[in-house]
Amino acid sequence: MKNRSWAFLAGGLLVALLLAGVVSNYASSHPDGLDSSLLKGCTVDADDNIVGGSCPAQQARDHELADSPLADYGVRGVRNSFVSTGLSGVLGVLVTFAIGAGGFWLLRRRGTTPTDSTTPTDGTTPTDGTTPTPAEGDPATSDDVRRRADAAS
Repeated sequence: MKNRSWAFLAGGLLVALLLAGVVSNYASSHPDGLDSSLLKGCTVDADDNIVGGSCPAQQARDHELADSPLADYGVRGVRNSFVSTGLSGVLGVLVTFAIGAGGFWLLRRRGTTPTDSTTPTDGTTPTDGTTPTPAEGDPATSDDVRRRADAAS
């Protein structure tokens, strides 16, 4: 990979880490469209707890992973909420980056192709219009090469 590509990749990762680690703490705490539509018909207090009425949000239950280490946009065990949210975001970016990089690495290893465009290894003729010549010691004669080129046309 070229140095310019590495710099672009490192810069993008740095920006993502900065956004996840710092800026994520300043996200709105007000419910989004789905949350607010589920609260229609209920009365909520200042802490967004349901205190009366009837709405679909009253049927909500904790998720199976509610006690996981990164639940609720924080890291369990970290008492400072600013650090907990930032650390959770940074860990999420790093895990996502590692999975993506690993996937691209695997695809790159599987997709290797021969670099010599004049001599294909699968027995077909090159796409640039040239006719391959038999390599030294190759049992193919020029008539065989001509027949293969004519058959591929």
